[in-house]
Amino acid sequence: MSKFQFKQFSIEQDRCAMKIGTDGVLLGAWAPIENNPFSILDIGAGTGVIALMLAQRSNAEQIDALEIDEEAYEQSVDNFENSPWSDRLFCFHAGLDEFVEEPEDEYDLIVSNPPFYTDDYKSDNEQRDLARFVDAMPFEDLIEAADLLLSENGILAVIIPFKEEENFLALANEYELYPLKITRVKGTPTTETKRSLIALSRNEKVNFLIDELIIETARHIYTPEYIELTKDFYFKM
Repeated sequence: MSKFQFKQFSIEQDRCAMKIGTDGVLLGAWAPIENNPFSILDIGAGTGVIALMLAQRSNAEQIDALEIDEEAYEQSVDNFENSPWSDRLFCFHAGLDEFVEEPEDEYDLIVSNPPFYTDDYKSDNEQRDLARFVDAMPFEDLIEAADLLLSENGILAVIIPFKEEENFLALANEYELYPLKITRVKGTPTTETKRSLIALSRNEKVNFLIDELIIETARHIYTPEYIELTKDFYFKM
């Protein structure tokens, strides 16, 4: 299925190694926008789904995305142009290192579903494996870029494997970026925690929120929390 239809926009993904998955949708729906971001940056755009979800959710006037893979970059551009928010969305064909060399803007919200690599992702598709390979974007590069690019009250929001959470927070702490909220994600009530949704800011909070999100109780029987999070996007919710 190359076309993926959401309530207010659709995504073509035939040229992207990384298809739309739960991780991107979770981050796009979860990323905090309480600070009313004027400018948003999506690092590693893929199909552009996260940037598009944030265009739908927020009033941000400038939503930039960054994609190094040429095919994915072209796909993102098409998806942006075919959306209701094409005037607010822009994709750069560049790597993070090039982008931070001459930063022109600060961003109130930076989001990333960074390519990470675990053994359970080894596939027969090299392009997909590359897209998943953590070397494509080490966490430290991402955090360092956020430190350079975030506005004073800006927020960095990511989704990463749960087992990397402690490591990620320790790195962030070195750049004086502190947790604002953490949501740990499980597929079902009985499976192990797979992902961490983490929001960071420059302001240290003593009692930040940590909660848990369970996606489904049985196959395709979604929890009220997951439905509440994604209902503005998925038709079936």
